[in-house]
This record gives sequence, C-alpha cells and structure tokens, in this order.
Amino acid sequence: MPYQIDMLDQQIIRALQRNGRMSNVDIARELGVTEATIRKRLDRLLGEGIIHITVCPDLARVGLGTSALIALQVDLARVGQIAEQLANLPQVRSVNYTTGEYDLVLEAVFPSNQELLHFLTGDLAVISGIRKTSTFHILKRIKDGHQWVLPTPPPPSILVVDDDPDFVEATRIVLEAEGFEVVAAANGDEALAALQRGKPSLVIMDIMMKGVLDGLHASWQIQADPELRNLPILMVSSITSSGYAEMFPTDESIPADNFLSKPVPPDRLVQEIKRLLEKSAR
Repeated sequence: MPYQIDMLDQQIIRALQRNGRMSNVDIARELGVTEATIRKRLDRLLGEGIIHITVCPDLARVGLGTSALIALQVDLARVGQIAEQLANLPQVRSVNYTTGEYDLVLEAVFPSNQELLHFLTGDLAVISGIRKTSTFHILKRIKDGHQWVLPTPPPPSILVVDDDPDFVEATRIVLEAEGFEVVAAANGDEALAALQRGKPSLVIMDIMMKGVLDGLHASWQIQADPELRNLPILMVSSITSSGYAEMFPTDESIPADNFLSKPVPPDRLVQEIKRLLEKSAR
C-alpha cells in the first residue's frame, strides 16, 4: 500500500524544499506544531525512504552549462547491463527505462558542446549493444526536478452516519470549516453503501438509527471487512442517557476507536477526530 502523505507531511516537505537546512525548531515554528512532532515525522519520512535530503548544485554556476537528453535504442538482451554502464559515467545525471521507440533515456551535463560531442562519439560509441541514439540539447531549463512540489492531497473525508439531519448539518458546518470533506448517511445500510463507493478517512457513527443498535451492527460489519477494518470509527450517540442504555455493550466490546456521548461540543469533536486521524497515520 502506498504511503499516505497527509497535509503535515506535505508542509514539512515543502519547507525543506525551500531550505534543506531548516532546523526542526524552525519548521515547527512555521507550521505551528511542536518540535517533537516534526522530529517524529521526519524520522518516519526518512526511515521509510519517502524523502531523501540531498544537495542540488546549480549546474551553470559550477561550469556545467551544457545539458542534453539522450535517447537510446539498445539490444534488449543487454539493456540492464547498458543501463548500469551509463549510470556509472560521471557526466550522467539520470538513466531511465522507457517505452516506445527508445529503450533508455539519460540526462547528462558537460562544460561545453565539445565535451558533449566527445561523450557521444567516444563514451557512448564504445558501449556494445547501443544501436541508435537521438540527442536533445537542452537550451534553457525552466523547472528542475527539485523544484517540483507534491500535488496537494484531497482533504480528509469524514462519513457522518446519523438519522438526525440537524446533527448532520451542524457537524458538516463545523468540519468543513476545519478543512474536512463531509459525506452523510442516514443509517447503517446507507453507510455501508457509501463505503463501497469510496473509503473516507474516518466515520462518525450514531447508534440508534434504523434500529436501536443499527450503528453497532454497521460498525461490526466495517471491522469485519479486510479492506475497512483499519478505518477509524468514532461513535457519537445519546444511547447512554436513553432508555436503551442497558443494551449498549461494555467499552471493551464496542466496535469503535472511541465513544462520545451527545451532545458533543464542536471543539471536542474536532479534537477527537484529529487525534484519531493522527493515530491512524502512524
């Protein structure tokens, strides 16, 4: 499963792209979080190989103002060996396998056109298995790889499952103000149908809807599904203060990550959602 980049990860990456020498303290101050949070996130991003902190020299300023993309047709039986030989040449910045007319495309840099010519007629010419080359001289570089910014991920989506339209609308207003996307369902069956259409980041689940324990039954089905069992579920219900309180199971057997009793202050709801989302991202 691909690593899920969240908004904080993206903000950290962007800060380091602007200035790779930023300290954890400076990043934390800029993003409004603790230094410990930044340290843990960076340890994870680096440890899992999501980011690599490196140095990108200005090629023109260090005397390598001539760049070229070189496409090669090669003997397919030797493509791996040829790719390794090309990667070991000091002039070569990148080597890529490609589909289409050419099998490999490399980028190389040189002090001048004369050195580019020598590379084409000398270094490449002695590599056995190269059948055809096509060279594209880069006249001007508008955007380099290290300037590319990760696309902004979609906002976390919250599935609100409740048969009270007033609660759903009030929750929608609160969550959308916090940057969340909200999807609504009026009962457990609608919630399960919504989960077939798309997986949200978290589910807010009422209990007493189509039946007294409708939300419990839906949550058990969610947790029984291998594709959904890690989906955070926050139960929000008034059942504990109702005549059906005795039907509600003990905390140990609740199929949810937490339970909040209605009414829930908006700031408390948002705080718990963010806590569960951060926990699920670890």
